[in-house]
Amino acid sequence: MKKELKLFEVPFIESIQDMILQSTRKFPNKLALEDLNDTPISRVTYSELLDNILRFGSALKKLGINERTHIAVIGENRVQWAISYLTAMCFNYVIVPIDRNLTTNEIMNIIHESDAEAIIFSGNFASLMAEGKSFLKKLKYYICMDETSEDKSFLNMKELINTSKPAEINELPKINPDDLAEIIFTSGSLGRAKGVMLSQKNLASNLMDMVSMILIDERDRFLSVLPMHHTYECTCGMLCPLYAGASVHYARSLKTVVDDIQKVHATILLGVPLLYDKMFRRIIKGIKENKLKSIIVPPLVKLTNLFTLAGFKNIKKKIFSELHEKFGGAIRIFIAGGAAPDPLVAKGLREFGFTFIQGYGLTETSPILTLNRLDNFKDDAAGLPLPHVQIKIHNPDENGTGEIWAKGPNVMLGYYKNEKATNEAFFDGWFKTGDMGYIDEDGFLHINGRKKNVIISKNGKNVFPEEIEDILNRSPFILESLVYGEKDAKQDEIIAAKIVVDAEALIEYSENKKVQITEELIHKIISEEVEKVNKQLASYKQIKKFYIRDKEFEKTTTQKIKRYLVNNGT
Repeated sequence: MKKELKLFEVPFIESIQDMILQSTRKFPNKLALEDLNDTPISRVTYSELLDNILRFGSALKKLGINERTHIAVIGENRVQWAISYLTAMCFNYVIVPIDRNLTTNEIMNIIHESDAEAIIFSGNFASLMAEGKSFLKKLKYYICMDETSEDKSFLNMKELINTSKPAEINELPKINPDDLAEIIFTSGSLGRAKGVMLSQKNLASNLMDMVSMILIDERDRFLSVLPMHHTYECTCGMLCPLYAGASVHYARSLKTVVDDIQKVHATILLGVPLLYDKMFRRIIKGIKENKLKSIIVPPLVKLTNLFTLAGFKNIKKKIFSELHEKFGGAIRIFIAGGAAPDPLVAKGLREFGFTFIQGYGLTETSPILTLNRLDNFKDDAAGLPLPHVQIKIHNPDENGTGEIWAKGPNVMLGYYKNEKATNEAFFDGWFKTGDMGYIDEDGFLHINGRKKNVIISKNGKNVFPEEIEDILNRSPFILESLVYGEKDAKQDEIIAAKIVVDAEALIEYSENKKVQITEELIHKIISEEVEKVNKQLASYKQIKKFYIRDKEFEKTTTQKIKRYLVNNGT
């Protein structure tokens, strides 16, 4: 039975320019953005943010950078990155965010492919930019966020802002919300990177839809840990708080997340499943290691579950207050995206009184397509479609599983200068996500895995490696895994797995059992774990072969394993 839930009323915005102007009018003196690292512009209120945008935009115009020029930005999460992005949106430029973790070749390739004429970069990329000057012929303007002695011709961002007269609001260019506003490139070697083209309307519609499903307001404080070039962090972790009047605090690093949460008393954290898995494992380990807690906590969880069912909403926060204090005492929502979280981790965190929800989307959809709600969620589902998003399952099999197709105002304009890829991505106005899934009787979307990763078993059934990996990764001895199809002696496709062992768990095991860690011991433990997993799977999904891997897999920014590298034998 579908449960009808009312949507929250949200301000209407036509563009990101419109959003910034509206938020500044409403929250002029409220903190908007803050760096926890020391940076040239480390803290701005909403009116200061707008002032910086108006000055920076005015400076860019004065340099001779005309409207619709492509401007690239690369750097760590910080206030200046946000100012660069928002200035482009307000002054009718096209922004090209670049992943700072890419190789030099990939960075240079994206600058070239994107037709960028200006680049704004942090000091860490100054020497790279000095190198690129000799062959990046389209690039005319180099603007550094920090002081640098690398190249005398580099412009300084803070100086440009300080010495510039702010443009008047009525002088801002009129934005056509349907025009190209942003190009986000997937990584890829020469000629292979795909540039997703998004408009301000794509982004604005996604913000309105999102906040109408999950109430976010000016009392919220976001801790930003995921890279800003990624649409998940950019739309949900930067634009969304600014739309709602909340504040964003940029963490010093991934290692300092817990300290930083405490420092800013964050109310919302956006993370990838790996972050929450590690967090949850640490919580459980801490409880097990404390004799008293290991006896008291399990019955307390069950008891508070009953109280929660009876309507005592805040009982868990009170009972497990010590744990909540470790996360700053103010966490309101943990949000997971970028990949599917483990439902057991979601349930586990919720049993300690944390609200945990997940959403699903792609860069091509600005990014959100579906969201779980605080009052209507399923831990094993990707959520309900956003109010203006249509989802359908193309060509479903007997279980209702097929490719997920989407339609909505948040769907991209296409791929930059790549008509072939654009045409392949759409059919009759529907965007083909490349993900396989089904919609249940309550209207929730469930993801099985990527279409291109599907393994066809001997009996012709589809096997989704992601589903098996999720179960494997629950083992305390398995850090990560990758499941794939391998030909056996009879040339049949069998299910195989490459497994990275969790060293911490093994060391603990060897100390407790007083045994030495040997290859034989590792193989024996992993064999037992694989056997346990196989018992939970239908016979055609069972793992027939596994390999132990020494090195962790190479991953994308959102911590997804780069499968193509592993399948190529690396």
